[in-house]
Amino acid sequence: MGRTRVKTKKARPVQTDATQAQAKEPPSIPSLLEKARSLVTQCDYDMAQKFVQRILERSSGHVEGKELLGVIQLEKGDINDAKLTFQSLISGPDAPQPPPPSAHLYLAQLTDDDPLLALKHYQAAVNIMFGQLKGKEPESKVTTEENEIDIRRNIVRVLVAMVEIWMAPTYDLCFDPKAEETCESLLKTAFEVDSNNVEALICLSSFRLSQQKPDEAKESATRAWFAWKDLDSDDPLVPPVPTRIELTKRFIEISDYASALLVLQSVMGTDDQDVEAWYLEGWCFFLMAEQAKETGQDVEGLSWEELAQDARDCLETCRTLHLNEDHSDKDLLGHTKELITQLESLNIKPSPDGPTGPEEEDEWEDASDDSDGDGDVEMS
Repeated sequence: MGRTRVKTKKARPVQTDATQAQAKEPPSIPSLLEKARSLVTQCDYDMAQKFVQRILERSSGHVEGKELLGVIQLEKGDINDAKLTFQSLISGPDAPQPPPPSAHLYLAQLTDDDPLLALKHYQAAVNIMFGQLKGKEPESKVTTEENEIDIRRNIVRVLVAMVEIWMAPTYDLCFDPKAEETCESLLKTAFEVDSNNVEALICLSSFRLSQQKPDEAKESATRAWFAWKDLDSDDPLVPPVPTRIELTKRFIEISDYASALLVLQSVMGTDDQDVEAWYLEGWCFFLMAEQAKETGQDVEGLSWEELAQDARDCLETCRTLHLNEDHSDKDLLGHTKELITQLESLNIKPSPDGPTGPEEEDEWEDASDDSDGDGDVEMS
């Protein structure tokens, strides 16, 4: 006969003043900030803003909280509120000294109607980041080589943005007598910070084109490409897709179509649904077909009809992706349709099996780096 077990009550934890206080303790500010950032990543901006407000209620001058609030306001389309938030990080009563460079950067991007004010904010951000590099700023926390590399890249990125403002035809600054000298100085500083920066090299190439110096433009674009072309696709030093797209445009502008196609091949390897990449590939093939038809000679071993066929297939893919994604660039779609119409008039029809995929473009891996073109001419 088994022994009868006596039921016993589980002991309750003893509640002391210390444990009760601990149970009621609110979440820490770092945990609130982490949660808010997570919600921003999930695009739940309303809930993220509630968490940020809890941070600011406890610490009205919390820099990271204010900065995140500004980002959330931007995402929600509250542009004026975002401007006020970022401005409070620069000149508000609780503004840190020095302010975070990101506050100046956001304000620069939010002042499209005032290029001089944008340049002022960009320069302020550059000055702060240079202070961080030199260890003069108490909040710099530049303790690792990786942090220093990131700061250098950000400095160059801002300097490039300043050059682009000076060069932009939408502003009167490009007609300023000191525009060319200023751009030269900004680019010189950029290369002193990072001598092989790809974005700076692409910007220099564009600047040299504006100066009617195509050989120097090609040299800079080629340096930009050679800086990463032999790296593995997942190497962190490979530029992001938008940067590679810009490099493609420079190669097309200088009629180096083979190099443009090689860069586009790397883009397709990363994202074969990129609308602009398909457009640029179609445009590139179209220009090569024009060149072949005008000269009566094959280009890269292909006849003008073959190049035109490749152009048509790429452009058809671009049009399909553009419409399916409801892409915002309507000018790109308009030019795509215009090119397709011209190809149709030459009896170049879409391939029955659809466009050539990126996996079938390996023929360009051994293409010449010195391909030259004769500019834009009309096929007729």
